[in-house]
Amino acid sequence: MNSSVRTRFAPSPTGFPHVGNIRTALFAWLFARHNGGSFIVRIEDTDVARTVPGAVEAIMDGLNWLGLDWDEGPEKGGKFSPYYQSQRLSMYKEAAERLVAQGNAYYCYCSPQRLEEMRADQTRRKMPPGYDRLCRNLTAEECASKSKEITPVVRFKTSREGQTAYHDLIWGDVSFENSTIDDFVLLKSDGYPTYHLANVIDDHAMQISHVIRAEEWISSTPRHMMLYKALGYTPPQFAHLPMILGPDRAKLSKRHGAVSIIEYREKGYLPEAMFNFLTLLGWSLDDKTEVMTRRQIIENFSLERVSKTAAIFNLEKLEWMNGAYIRSLNADDFTQRALPFLEKGLPPEIKRPLDVDYVRQMMPLAQERARTLAEVPGLLDFFFVSELNYDAALFIDKKTDKPTALKALEVSKERLLSLSTFEHDSLESTLRPLAEELGLKTGQLFGALRVAVTGRTVAPPLFETMTVLGKDTCLKRIAIAIDKLRNVTG
Repeated sequence: MNSSVRTRFAPSPTGFPHVGNIRTALFAWLFARHNGGSFIVRIEDTDVARTVPGAVEAIMDGLNWLGLDWDEGPEKGGKFSPYYQSQRLSMYKEAAERLVAQGNAYYCYCSPQRLEEMRADQTRRKMPPGYDRLCRNLTAEECASKSKEITPVVRFKTSREGQTAYHDLIWGDVSFENSTIDDFVLLKSDGYPTYHLANVIDDHAMQISHVIRAEEWISSTPRHMMLYKALGYTPPQFAHLPMILGPDRAKLSKRHGAVSIIEYREKGYLPEAMFNFLTLLGWSLDDKTEVMTRRQIIENFSLERVSKTAAIFNLEKLEWMNGAYIRSLNADDFTQRALPFLEKGLPPEIKRPLDVDYVRQMMPLAQERARTLAEVPGLLDFFFVSELNYDAALFIDKKTDKPTALKALEVSKERLLSLSTFEHDSLESTLRPLAEELGLKTGQLFGALRVAVTGRTVAPPLFETMTVLGKDTCLKRIAIAIDKLRNVTG
C-alpha cells in the first residue's frame, strides 16, 4: 500500500455530471483505493458565467450514489481547505504576480475586440490560432500607462524554442514543440484564474501525486509542465484516460447515452451495475471477465491495464449487465429497491401506499425479466388494476379461432372453480391435461388464459402469475374475457 498516493476529481459545475466525468472520478477513486491512498474532491468553480445552479449538488449526489466516497473535499473538509476554487482566489493572484516578477509572465492589455480581430485575421491567412504576443515586451512605463484605461490579464511567457516533454502513465513519453504553444492566459481581468493556473496551484498545494483525467487534456499538459517548472514545483504523475465513443465510433453524445449520471439512477439502473460498467470503459481485468464485485475491481485495478484505445459506450451491454445484477439481488433487497419505482410508475388511480406483502409475492416474477427497476411497473401493473383494458382480438390467431378460445376459457373456468387449493402445482396438474382433453396445444390454452388474466400475450409465467392474483381475481377476469369473446363479431 502507498498512503502517499493522492488523487483528485476536480469537476467544473458548468453542467450535470455525465458518464465521461464520472468515469474519470471512478478511475481516480479506484487508483487511490487500490493503493491505500486518498481521494480528494475539488470544485473548480471559477467559470462564473457558465456555472449551472444545482450542479455541485448533482455532482456530489452522483458520487455518493456510486459509492465514490472522498477523504477530503466539500462536506468533509480537510487540511488543504477550502475545496472550492472561488474561495482560493488570493492564492492564484499571488502566484500570477510572482510569475510576472520572475519574468515568466506578463500583463496583457489587449481588448476583446482586438483579440477577435486578430483571430479573424489568422483564420483568413490560414495561420494557427494563438496570441500574437503584442504585449509581451511592454516596458514598466507602458504597462503603468495602459493600466489607467484597462484591467489587464496575466499571460504566461512561453518559450519559443525547444520542447516540453513528460511521461504519461498510459501513453508513455509525450513531447510538444514549444513553438506550437502560445502565451496562454493565467489570470483573467476579473481576478479569476484559468484552468491552467488554478489546477497547477491547487494540485501542488493539496499534494496531489497522480493527476488522472481525460485524454482531451493531453495537449494542455505541456503548459502545466511549464508552470510547474516556473514555480519551482515538482509535477505530479499524469495519466490521461482514453476517450469514450458511441457504438458508431462517433463522439459520445446524448443519443448514445451520455446523459447525467443521476438520470441513470432515475431510469432504474443499479449503482453496482453502473460502477462495474463504467470500470470497463477503458480498463479490463482480462479478455473475458465482465461482471465483478467492487472488491474484485479495487484489488485488481491498475493504470497498466488501462487501454489507449477509445472505449465504446454500449447501452445494450449496460442493460444486460444491469439485468444480471438485478437477478443477483435477494428477494427483499430487490423488493425494497423496486418499490419506489412501482409507487411512482403505476397508474394514479391505484391506491397508495402499496401493500408490501402483496408486492413481495409478485416481485420474483419481475426480477427474472426486468433489465432496469423502471421496467418493473410495466411488468406488474396488471396485478393492481381493477379492470383490464385489452382487445378481444388477442385471443384469436392463425391457430386459435373464436369458438376454440371461448371453449378453452369456459372449461378452464369450470375446472378452476372446483379447485380447493389455488397454487402452482394444482394449477399445472389441472390445466396441462385439460389442453390434451380439449385437443389443444398447451400454448393455445395457456395463451388464452394469459390474455384473460393479464390482458397481454406476453407476461410472467402463467401459473405463478395466477397464484399471486388469487382464485377470485382469476375467475372474475376469465368471466369478463368470456363475455368479451362472445361479443366479438365474425
